[in-house]
Amino acid sequence: MRAVVLPAPGQSLLVDELHPEPGAGKEGGEIIEVTACGVCHSDLHVVDGDYAGNYPLVLGHEVTGQHAELGAVMVYAPWGCRDCAECNANLEMICSNSTEAGLLIDGGYSERMWVKHRRYLAPLDDLDPVSSAPLACGGLTAYRAVNHGLDILRERGPAGRALVIGAGGLGQFAIRYLRLLSDAHVTALDSSDHKRATALEIGAHAAVSPDALSPDDGPGPADVVIDFVGAQATLTTAASVVAKRGMVAVVGLRSGRIPFGFGAVPHEARFLSSIWGSRSQLDELLDLARREPSIIQPVETLPLTDAQKAHDRLRAGDVRGRIVLVANPTRLPTQPSSRPDRKTNQTPISERDFT
Repeated sequence: MRAVVLPAPGQSLLVDELHPEPGAGKEGGEIIEVTACGVCHSDLHVVDGDYAGNYPLVLGHEVTGQHAELGAVMVYAPWGCRDCAECNANLEMICSNSTEAGLLIDGGYSERMWVKHRRYLAPLDDLDPVSSAPLACGGLTAYRAVNHGLDILRERGPAGRALVIGAGGLGQFAIRYLRLLSDAHVTALDSSDHKRATALEIGAHAAVSPDALSPDDGPGPADVVIDFVGAQATLTTAASVVAKRGMVAVVGLRSGRIPFGFGAVPHEARFLSSIWGSRSQLDELLDLARREPSIIQPVETLPLTDAQKAHDRLRAGDVRGRIVLVANPTRLPTQPSSRPDRKTNQTPISERDFT
């Protein structure tokens, strides 16, 4: 079986044409034929050694494929222990003993993949398995983050204000969800001219640079702030603009920290981390995608063997939308290219942009 393997943290990806078949030595589980696998910034964190995975490791956690009985499916990658309070509440993504496919154990950069249980396979029905693949992580993570703040925004109605910090892949999902699911005024904050332009194209009411953060021309108090960067500077910004009784959800992994206490943040504002999404939320998201295809972002497809090229481009910011690796391109139905003509600079917001 062909698979792309990370030998150890910090090393380049290798194509293994004779990788062992998935599921060997495991009890139970399901095998799928992988159709497509999105390339996510979390994959770069794995390469950088930020997760304690088992190496050599097959990356890939935004996976779609074919199951012998269920047909086209999407993999829900955080697999819980099913024996703790979080799992009993169907919050397996925050289970202390969870196993995350593609991050900690073998995932979808391969022709076939082992899945722990059938409950982690969500039927795709009529959704395209290639363009929808990034919904499995990028789309689901943004969906949960937005849902944390929907009650606040719906209470505010048209007067509600939402600020999305970081208008890259996840931020673009969030902008689409906010416009579809609330009446709030949505502002995107990003240091990239191209990403601000994209934010406006997909529905943001305003897009501002960190340089515009002043009392006179900044975004103003926001009822909901979602920080997809998570750096010291972006969290400081979030705390400074969130309204009283508002909410800040941090999704980004840049290790920022801010003071918390009376006088340090607006009164009765809530601050929380938002992790991935639940299994039931994945079903909700796929239903939303069937009703509102606009939430599916443009994707560029590359063959599985170009996984290292995809990683290099993601690090360099040479991506508009999302890259999806295709395990067997010859098996896909003929369809027009989904790659946009215009590229954009996807370089993450740096802390110096906010000082």
